Amino acid sequence: GSAGGCVSACRVAKRQMSAPARNRKSNVVVPNTLRWHGALAASVAHSVTRLFDSTWRLELENASDTLAAIGNRQVIFSLWHNRLLLAPPSYRKFFLACQPHRRLAALVSASKDGAILARVMEYHGIQPVLGSSSRRGAQALRELNSWAKRGYDFAITPDGPRGPRYEVQPGAVMLAQITGLPIVPASATVGWKKEFSSWDAFKLPLPFSRSQIRIGEMVHVSRGADEIEREAARRTLQERMDALTED
Repeated sequence: GSAGGCVSACRVAKRQMSAPARNRKSNVVVPNTLRWHGALAASVAHSVTRLFDSTWRLELENASDTLAAIGNRQVIFSLWHNRLLLAPPSYRKFFLACQPHRRLAALVSASKDGAILARVMEYHGIQPVLGSSSRRGAQALRELNSWAKRGYDFAITPDGPRGPRYEVQPGAVMLAQITGLPIVPASATVGWKKEFSSWDAFKLPLPFSRSQIRIGEMVHVSRGADEIEREAARRTLQERMDALTED
């Protein structure tokens, strides 16, 4: 929120600009709080992305079998970090349009940038859960499980928040085991785009860009899976994500 007065503003800024705080009594990591300029940035980002995505041409490629397998069931969508912008319009077009009861939660980094992204997600009607392998990982998994019990689908970037790019980390498999939900590997070819020099080579589809959305065969993880079975599921997800991905 906005600060009142120079002294109080400085004090609030120092608290909010620090790394996620750790409650000394409970040892619980608190996500970064969004300051006024972060809220403004989120509002602008939402307006720009909605303007852009209203012009994007999204096509779902050869997905009839997977769509039939998904049906009305809850799922975990797994998509690479650099294609994150395509998630909200794709979910609206290919799932909400025919199943308006569906709801989506997404795992977002508990960093300052993550706080901005979380607000953008909220504008898109997506429930953000702040956490990652490096910050609030266990807490985030518990929170995600609580949203699963409320009927939410999930979107997770298996190579986020810091990479390596296109390498599936264990988080998606752990979430599938905890919730009992299958993982739907997803990727996209992005036509006309701006590609940033970030660790993930983040892709911003430009206005009127055409993207082919690809979803693959689901990956199932049993609730009683051991370490060997989880690693086998992770490798399977990696192989299916790789098969869908073309830069």
